[in-house]
Amino acid sequence: MARLTQADLVALNRAFDDRTPQELLLWAQEIFGDRVAAMSSMQESGNVICHMLYSIPVKLPVVFVDTGVLFQETLDTRDQLMRHYGLSIHTLTPAMTMVEQTEKYGILYLTADGQKQCCEMRKSEPLDAVKGQYDALIGSLRRADGGRRGICPILAIDTRLNCLRINPLANFTDEQLEAYIRENSVILNPLHKQGYSTIGCNRCTTPVVPGEPKRAGRWRHLGPWSVYCGINPTDLDPERSPAADFPQDLVDRILCRETDFMI
Repeated sequence: MARLTQADLVALNRAFDDRTPQELLLWAQEIFGDRVAAMSSMQESGNVICHMLYSIPVKLPVVFVDTGVLFQETLDTRDQLMRHYGLSIHTLTPAMTMVEQTEKYGILYLTADGQKQCCEMRKSEPLDAVKGQYDALIGSLRRADGGRRGICPILAIDTRLNCLRINPLANFTDEQLEAYIRENSVILNPLHKQGYSTIGCNRCTTPVVPGEPKRAGRWRHLGPWSVYCGINPTDLDPERSPAADFPQDLVDRILCRETDFMI
């Protein structure tokens, strides 16, 4: 095995900043083959990635975490994407139902520490099921979302899952996102039209009013609009994701040492 660090990816991240999301998706498919999957939480950016997979086309599975307390609209959006885009969406679920969790631990999401524990059990731990199955996961984080995502790299190491996180939309502006959605009639979660700028669990997500930050509706009761669930390693301290171990030939392909594929 060879070690791939975030520092190893600096030059590649700079080069990829000029590439389109579609080019990056094709690169991911070429480099990782059947060892890469996309992720979506059925929000705008994730649905754009799903449409790109369908339209290029790039035949990749999509991983979706159903926390057990999502809005019905979110689950309906997942089903629509499967029907209309022909996507293979693999739904992951927590070990306990919310009722079982509450009986054992109480209502966790009412406090900051409890929220972290709740998100760990209902979002992060279910995703652990794909560890070892994929060398790369394609996300939909964008720098335009602001906050900790304002400096989100296209390529980031995930030590927890020992894989590479790829964010093809990292440098996609709000205007570019809206234009893509409009021009391609992308299937969207209907909650976006009801004032929800970001969408998570039904216990901890509310609409936002004009002038509020995009994430004001997430864990509003905990404030100050800077809470994250932890499923994306770049939302946390970057020191938590410095390196991962891959076969040497894969590291060489990622860093373009031994490949004829160029974008």
